[in-house]
Amino acid sequence: MKTSTLTKVVQLLAIGIYSIGILSSCSSQTTPAEAATQTNEAAPKEMPTIMAELTDAPNVPAPITRKHAAKVVVKLEVTEVVKKMADGVNYTFWTFGGSVPGKFIRIRQNDEVEFHLMNHPDSKNPHNIDLHAVSGPGGGAASTFTAPGQETVFSFKALNPGLYVYHCATAPVGMHIANGMYGLILVEPEAGLPKVDKEYYVMQGDFYTKGDFGVPGLQPFDMQKALDENPSYVVFNGSVGALTGDNALTAKVGENIRLFVGNGGPNLISSFHVIGEIFDKVYAEGGSTINENIQTTLVPAGGAAITEFKADVPGNYVLVDHSIFRAFNKGALGMLKVEGNEDKKIYSGQIVQKIYQPEGSTVQEMPKSKAPAVALASNKDMRLELGKTLYAQNCQACHQAEGQGIKGAFPPLAKSDYLNADVNRAIGVVAHGLEGQIKVNGELYNSTMPKLKLSDEEIANVMTYVLNTWGNKGGEITPAQVGKAKANFKH
Repeated sequence: MKTSTLTKVVQLLAIGIYSIGILSSCSSQTTPAEAATQTNEAAPKEMPTIMAELTDAPNVPAPITRKHAAKVVVKLEVTEVVKKMADGVNYTFWTFGGSVPGKFIRIRQNDEVEFHLMNHPDSKNPHNIDLHAVSGPGGGAASTFTAPGQETVFSFKALNPGLYVYHCATAPVGMHIANGMYGLILVEPEAGLPKVDKEYYVMQGDFYTKGDFGVPGLQPFDMQKALDENPSYVVFNGSVGALTGDNALTAKVGENIRLFVGNGGPNLISSFHVIGEIFDKVYAEGGSTINENIQTTLVPAGGAAITEFKADVPGNYVLVDHSIFRAFNKGALGMLKVEGNEDKKIYSGQIVQKIYQPEGSTVQEMPKSKAPAVALASNKDMRLELGKTLYAQNCQACHQAEGQGIKGAFPPLAKSDYLNADVNRAIGVVAHGLEGQIKVNGELYNSTMPKLKLSDEEIANVMTYVLNTWGNKGGEITPAQVGKAKANFKH
């Protein structure tokens, strides 16, 4: 072989060996693209940001279906607004989001929450927020002192699942809570809550007004009543009637219902009960312990509970604080209307009605007490407003919120032939009570109507309200007419 040819072969071999080395080196190292991919896979994924869905009672945000934690942004505005406490009665509520209770907040365990508290420029007071779901100083209160026209922001991680109260904690704390500054925040467990058909938000509160229950006008806060723990009103969702009539909760036979129940207080413990139902499950105090087959559950001031039950038969089910005078005399009463097919095996309805008249039976009389000041109606519209409040306080427990009565026990006032045929007779019944059998709308009733300790003015008001409601004949009753009807009453 010639020298020149040998030289070329050596050069080619050298180039080949070098190329093999390069390829070997490349095969043992990652390319820049591969390195970037591996880096992204190794690094934690960025947590998604979600705007919280906030709802007014009795509505609840949709259940959380995501299987991962998120950064949840909550924006809650504080406003001071005049709203209805009862018919004819207004009150200046301090609110989280314009309503009492405040907005329902729903998040998931291990979510990281960025919380914005805005105090409306028209507010007269500074406010903050203490969320019982927060692990940190004041539950967030230490970081959210917010003057009117200002916004504060803090963040927290939702460590513990459960249903928690939030409230204002600005001094005087009791006054801020008593004016309506409370709500609920649900931290769902990572696995979520069991699926149900209906979810509702119900929160009790006690209110302290200068005027007693039903006294009309814009009522101011009464600090002495609050200190004495003697509320004028005990209500669900911020006002008398917030969960009755057109505002009643609804469900169908066979549906499973979950109630998120809170108690803002500031003073009273709630004995929460649904008349005619048994709670299949109660998440005691809003935590993880589940009790079963519960009739009434205690909800402490500043506490909560989750109740679940199945609607087995149709009808109207009354929600009450079973400290029962609060329900029928101070407003802690709501309604769940269940529609669907009857099941006579579960509940037969009345089977037999017959007269039972033991010796010595007499008409009951309401106990005497010092009469409160009576508001005088200057026109029919005012008489209707005052009468509606009197009806809720004195008559609704028996004759029901829509005047339908209770079959076999208390006669209906809606489209009542007994009432419309002789109004003066009906006035006498209210004033003197009634015992014995009567027929109303073709049905026999033999219950006892107690004497009501109402003034002529009050009887005129409540009778005017009943006559102008539920399809009755209308008209206006005056105190003078009441006086004559009482004097001439014969049953």
